Amino acid sequence: MSNAPTITLNDGAQIPQLGFGVYQIKPDETAKAVKTALDIGYRHIDTAEMYRNERGVGQGIRDAGVERSEVFITSKLNNGFHRPDDARRAFDQTLSELGFDGADGYVDLFLIHWPLPTLYDGDFVSTWQTLEEFKKDGRARSIGVSNFQVDHLERLARETETVPAVNQIEVHPYFTNEAVRAYGAEHGIATEAWSPIAQGQVLDDAVVTRIAEATGKTPAQVVLRWHIQRGDIVFPKSVTPQRIEENFALFDFELGDDDVQALAGLDKGEPGRTGPNPDTFDYIPD
Repeated sequence: MSNAPTITLNDGAQIPQLGFGVYQIKPDETAKAVKTALDIGYRHIDTAEMYRNERGVGQGIRDAGVERSEVFITSKLNNGFHRPDDARRAFDQTLSELGFDGADGYVDLFLIHWPLPTLYDGDFVSTWQTLEEFKKDGRARSIGVSNFQVDHLERLARETETVPAVNQIEVHPYFTNEAVRAYGAEHGIATEAWSPIAQGQVLDDAVVTRIAEATGKTPAQVVLRWHIQRGDIVFPKSVTPQRIEENFALFDFELGDDDVQALAGLDKGEPGRTGPNPDTFDYIPD
């Protein structure tokens, strides 16, 4: 079993703080990568409809021989399916792609992938209310959002009944996204950090390499440990077994307060983003 610590979400669910992400892993490579991660000890897998590799995630779990109940699985609603009936069909397809049916017919966490604030008449509220249905019928044990800004979260608070369990947002030393993280902390919304090493951009930073040399760890391990100590949930991605194992080896050392602050001090604000701005991102995949 995993030795990663767990975080209690606002609905009482336990989520491993360290997981394995499959973003940009090719569909035909996903099952092998997921099996490798599970063999190493990961028990949290993060996928999405948009990644088109949910089927490989399910196959990797079966290949690893791990009980479904032992693995925390997250997926996300594709951007083209925000209308309630479309969201229902898409969610059914997610369960089918993962191969989860019968007693296993659920995901542990299901997210709205992007708010798409200028599409669908700016209506992500009815989408969220549809996810509330999935939670009520037990097919999504927890529900949350991804890439939501403070004003998006405030709108959900005004117009719906369920506080998101998580908000999955871009966070790394070059873009600490503090306003959104602070709102989440104040309202019991856990922060999941995507692009936790800024797509590798922070690994050559002098501050990061100095800390890595002092601790005897890799730059990636240092940055991932920074996330862990700040309370972020992280799920680094790799298809290389050695790197997958290295990314899991975060719990035999700690960063000092000065190092944590030094890494946070690398924040560049908005120019530090590596991905799209949620206030303007309206992408719908083919």
